Amino acid sequence: MHGRHVRTEARRKILLVAAAALLLAGASLFGQGVYIHAKAVLAQVLLHRAWARTLAGDARAKPWPWADTWPVARLVVPERGVDVLILAGSNGRTIAFGPGHVFGTPLPGTPGNSVIGGHRDTNLAFLEDMPIGAEISVQRPNGAWTRYRVQSVAIVDKRDTWVMAGDESTRLTLITCYPFNALRAGGPRRYVVTAAAHI
Repeated sequence: MHGRHVRTEARRKILLVAAAALLLAGASLFGQGVYIHAKAVLAQVLLHRAWARTLAGDARAKPWPWADTWPVARLVVPERGVDVLILAGSNGRTIAFGPGHVFGTPLPGTPGNSVIGGHRDTNLAFLEDMPIGAEISVQRPNGAWTRYRVQSVAIVDKRDTWVMAGDESTRLTLITCYPFNALRAGGPRRYVVTAAAHI
């Protein structure tokens, strides 16, 4: 009888430890998600301040002293409540704070194919279910606006670089990971929204 009580007590302790470990792991994952989202939101506040300095003539206005990027354009989608700043460069460190302009492609609002990359769960989450015909507006550092209309949405392999090819048209290509609800980022597919400039 005593041995059965000891085994029951041992099982109960193991279950409590396992439950506590699962709870801690879940809290950690939740905390990481909250941290990433909060960082993106706070960064946009600081980036909007840097953008105000850019519009006033301060080229490459850094949002914080140690930043290795700066805002190059402002992207607005009124129907979706989107107002984000596009950063110079598209490496992982940059797109943690906002969508990034791919170096080597034209700047947003200028002739050619301007390519923007970003995270599917923060700054480019609004692309999910983006309808054909939706309007996207981009403000350049000189204050001028270019309006785009969404022409196509595609799911491609991450090796399909043709989406970044340039031509004479003024267009915007927005790229993020796919699917939007994936548990892990950086899978093999990309979600691509292409928009053409219009008057």
